[in-house]
Amino acid sequence: MSFAPSPFTPMGIRSIQEQRDRWERKRSRTARELVLSEQRYCEQLDLVVTYFVEILKAKGTLRQDIRESIFSSIKSIHLINQTLLTHLELGRFGIGFEEFCTHLQLYNTYVDNIQTAKKVLMVQVKKSKAFRRFKKLQESRPELNQQKLEDLLTLPLQRIQQYKHFLRDLTENTSPDNPEFQQLSKAVKAVSEVTQRIQDNARSHENHLQLRRVQKQLKGRKTRILTPGRWYIREGWLKTVPSKGTEAKPKMFYLFSDILLQAKPCSPIHPFNGDKFACQRIYPLKECTVDKVFGHTKSQGGLISLTFARAKLLLMSDDQGDINDWYRSLCLAIGQLKSKNTVVHRRDELRRKPIRSEPDSQNTPELQQTRGIKRTMMLDEEVREHGEGHSSSSIPSTGESGYSATKRLKPNQAPAARPQESSGSSCVIL
Repeated sequence: MSFAPSPFTPMGIRSIQEQRDRWERKRSRTARELVLSEQRYCEQLDLVVTYFVEILKAKGTLRQDIRESIFSSIKSIHLINQTLLTHLELGRFGIGFEEFCTHLQLYNTYVDNIQTAKKVLMVQVKKSKAFRRFKKLQESRPELNQQKLEDLLTLPLQRIQQYKHFLRDLTENTSPDNPEFQQLSKAVKAVSEVTQRIQDNARSHENHLQLRRVQKQLKGRKTRILTPGRWYIREGWLKTVPSKGTEAKPKMFYLFSDILLQAKPCSPIHPFNGDKFACQRIYPLKECTVDKVFGHTKSQGGLISLTFARAKLLLMSDDQGDINDWYRSLCLAIGQLKSKNTVVHRRDELRRKPIRSEPDSQNTPELQQTRGIKRTMMLDEEVREHGEGHSSSSIPSTGESGYSATKRLKPNQAPAARPQESSGSSCVIL
């Protein structure tokens, strides 16, 4: 019996049936590719667990904490993916991914540990001769097909991003009336969160490398670039236009999410810092405004004005495109910083009175004088009790009262407060 639409079927019904057939063909093709790729993925995970994790554990070449730092949760990931593969081979895609998503925390743990794993693996290869020999021997096995351990460790990250595309194709080609539609839709959302986590971690790692690079470019260690929450944006040469009519001087500027750092090159004949920069000033972007200045460069390059709380800075470039990029980057950084620092108060918080506030009527001069007399009487009583418990020779006579009390300093005689310690930076922070 044929299910093809007959020639007498109305045109509208025939087009709907054709669309459903196309969806089914795409779904079948995607399902087939998913199953085949899942089989290869499980085989590769099995190689890592068998030839690296288990043998290292049996031989004791590496300590347990080092093994866990390198391989993290890959053994548990292997188990849950074997279960997923069983469901996929039976065509139970919705149930399989619904159960798989309940264990995605294992992938989150692995994703967060991947940079540590790479670093520890690199250290052990350099440090341990026995592990270096073991790693080379295992990678030469024909089963691994000349794959390095470093490449095998990134397989779960690559696979979770492939799931996102497979699940999206399956969902788009599944009818909403199909019971698997809701299960696949939820799986797409859950897997997308993990892929976003991978991208965020990669961006954070790249930003950390950029901050470390800039820190090494600066002379000394007083200027702290590696600060939590700081993001690297860009760097480059710009000319600073002085307030007086002297010549504009080129300076190196580093733009971050919260500061603009100005530096100058060190002397090239310096034995250690010849290729580094010396920090001159750090401009906070919190209260900065940026404007373009027109008509001062004769259509060659551009000029931007930066106004800070305690300083003003004019920056010039002979490249029009470069100065426009700097202007956009500065505006974006300042806008994001201001939106982050904006605090929205509720109406009841704005109406709330300070806890220690007192009406002006309670601070009258008469009341203040009465409080002063009471404090003096209490002090006199304490001193008399102190005097009765000691010999009279131990209390020198000072004046008419016959006792010595702690001398009260007048406001202008108070010791000056110690100056605030420097922030540890040789730069001028404005």
